[in-house]
Amino acid sequence: MYVPRFTINNSILKNIGIIEASREVIDHAPLLPYYEKQFRQDALVRTVHYGTHIEGNELNLDQAEKVLAGQDVVARDRDIQEVINYRKAMELIEDLGFKIKDLRIDEDFIRKLHKITVEKILPEEKSGEYRQKQVVVKNNQTGQVSFRPPEASLISPQIKDLLAFIESPKNQDIHPVLKSGIVHYELVRIHPFLDGNGRVARALSTLILFLEGYDIRKFFSLEEYFDKNAQDYYSALQSVAKNNGDLTRWLEYFTQGLAIELSKIKEKVEKISVDGKLRERLGGKPLLLTDRQLKIIEYVQKTGYLQNQAFAELFPMVSEDTILNELKALLKNGIIRKQGITKAAKYIMK
Repeated sequence: MYVPRFTINNSILKNIGIIEASREVIDHAPLLPYYEKQFRQDALVRTVHYGTHIEGNELNLDQAEKVLAGQDVVARDRDIQEVINYRKAMELIEDLGFKIKDLRIDEDFIRKLHKITVEKILPEEKSGEYRQKQVVVKNNQTGQVSFRPPEASLISPQIKDLLAFIESPKNQDIHPVLKSGIVHYELVRIHPFLDGNGRVARALSTLILFLEGYDIRKFFSLEEYFDKNAQDYYSALQSVAKNNGDLTRWLEYFTQGLAIELSKIKEKVEKISVDGKLRERLGGKPLLLTDRQLKIIEYVQKTGYLQNQAFAELFPMVSEDTILNELKALLKNGIIRKQGITKAAKYIMK
């Protein structure tokens, strides 16, 4: 069985601490359904775009978002297909994250994940099939050889060792974030397929987080962190071989990425999360609010209150009567309350 070698140093401990603190806030923040949906959609778009861009996909974020929305984009067929495929792969990962008891990660699953990732990109006979020849891995930014994966004959035994590591009860004490990072690195190192290994590795490491209880409402995307400075990503991966198989430097980099990503999401969530007592008063029922009402809530939470003179700034070209009607609905639902009775009155969170 594969046995990873690493040291939990102060940097990793600090990153894990930030991750845990952010996770606590994000998991328990009461959010309106509108925002819940927006956060997940944003995470999916960023995951798909940056997860393919780092491997040479030429679509920009706006184009990738249009492809995901089913809109036409003028671009290479391969680039469009990669985005479509990776969305399907991530949707599979998200769906499986809800079926923890029934799921067992095995070689067939890894092959299936790869087949989805390279559909219409690799020939059918090479989709979901381990490579049969030696290859080298190059940095897409510099063209330099990053590393040489193991021989083809060693792929299946090493994948089996990795799967045994994932399933072993002895490894349940390894922190889920570290476990995810280890799986990410090891699958990249083995490089079992001719193409799509990075995407499969990142998707599989995300699934590990989901299965270990770290789905964090599916609001996060590590791919943007990897792609923003691809050289750091490749350097961190290469550090393991340079340090005789020690994963410490890679895990520092990996945990830092999740810490940065979750810190950003935590700040956004804190700005727009609704008072927890609100759901209690409404019996836990979701609120069907308009976009204007949601914008009013966000504004009040950010500034502390809303007055009539701010209407034009908040909603240009919208009549005062229309805005007052939106406010009446929020007052009726007990979301906000009014202080004062003149035009100088303030609307604040109740």
